[in-house]
Amino acid sequence: MNYKFIFSIKILICVTLQLSAQNFIISQQEEYRNKIRSTLFVPDQLPALNSKSYGSFEPCDGVIAERISYSTSYGLEVPAILYLPSPRPTGKIPALVIVNGHGGDKYSWNSYYAGMIYAKGGAAVLTYDQIGEGERNINRNSGTRAHDVFEEPSELALRLSGLMMADVMQAVSYLSERKEVDKSKIAALGHSMGSFVLSITGAVDTRIHSVVLSGGGNLDDIDGYWDNSKQMCQGIPYKALRFLGDRAKVIYSLQVLRGPLYVYNGLQDSVVSIPELGTWSFFDDLYDRAYDLIGDSVKLFDYNFEEGGHRPYFLTKSVGIWLEKQIDFPNWTEEEIKAMDVTHIGEWAKKDNIIDGYYASELHAGGTRALGVGIPVLDRDSLHAIPFNIWEEFKEGFVYEGWLKNAKLRQR
Repeated sequence: MNYKFIFSIKILICVTLQLSAQNFIISQQEEYRNKIRSTLFVPDQLPALNSKSYGSFEPCDGVIAERISYSTSYGLEVPAILYLPSPRPTGKIPALVIVNGHGGDKYSWNSYYAGMIYAKGGAAVLTYDQIGEGERNINRNSGTRAHDVFEEPSELALRLSGLMMADVMQAVSYLSERKEVDKSKIAALGHSMGSFVLSITGAVDTRIHSVVLSGGGNLDDIDGYWDNSKQMCQGIPYKALRFLGDRAKVIYSLQVLRGPLYVYNGLQDSVVSIPELGTWSFFDDLYDRAYDLIGDSVKLFDYNFEEGGHRPYFLTKSVGIWLEKQIDFPNWTEEEIKAMDVTHIGEWAKKDNIIDGYYASELHAGGTRALGVGIPVLDRDSLHAIPFNIWEEFKEGFVYEGWLKNAKLRQR
């Protein structure tokens, strides 16, 4: 038997399969992206930004914060705070978008902490209110989880998920139009529900340079954790993507084809079922499946864990170092980040009681060791983007109820 011939044939088959997989994903990626967008009612053409500025303030030394708004889908406006380094570094600067989890908004401690610390590093950082929270809540409250209330028909859940995606995409558009921002170096950081929103958004918006998924990103199979999670913003939208087949494989492959991706979780994070779904083995397997589909020979994506529960790991030193490698903070080097002191968030937040009771524990957010020291706790009034009289007059154009009314009119 000619073993050399058989071995050569096997190599040829493997190479052919690899090239076929690569050609398949290249030929199909735009079809996938378009289908994801249409399934979740993200329009091909998002609205004009119509951005507005409502003044600025200095939250800490070395940082200027601008109060802004920009347009998104369904005729709504997104209130936001943009943190900028002061003085401005020479040349164009990188930018970050912070995508919050359930109950999170620009008032959340991790949002404004990220805004200030990464602005000190020389980046522009945009934080905004998730729909139903902050200035997008009818009572201007935070932590309400207003959008979690199930609404019939289920199409509304798909539209809600699409709105959350559009909010991120419009944030990227806004940053791209800022004259000081290098639009080729825009990163997005998502935590918890934000990791789900950004998993999908980062798969379809190729303008985003780098993506960090924190407290999530462990997209699983049919009838798993994500299918059965919060139905309006996660469960129903994730089920709707079953046309992809192996959803996690395709979504991660599209992310890789977009650019750098880092997934960072706590080994004890039961909130998003990390211990149950698996840690290293889960992502090892996902990596292999994505590799089989893309057939690429370079590193596809990065993933890491540390001891801890449900925390905004995008504030940690490990993620800061990874971001430095991707977008190059003007005011930091990798060695400087490695040597940087950190803040124990539980101690930092205790006096002002700014973290929800469950998440304030050492296991969860309270145990976060965040980059830098001396970042102040900001009062709520300073983080309002829209003057109250304007917000009150045009409230329906900001809040969840305004979206719901408009979305129901657009039902098929």
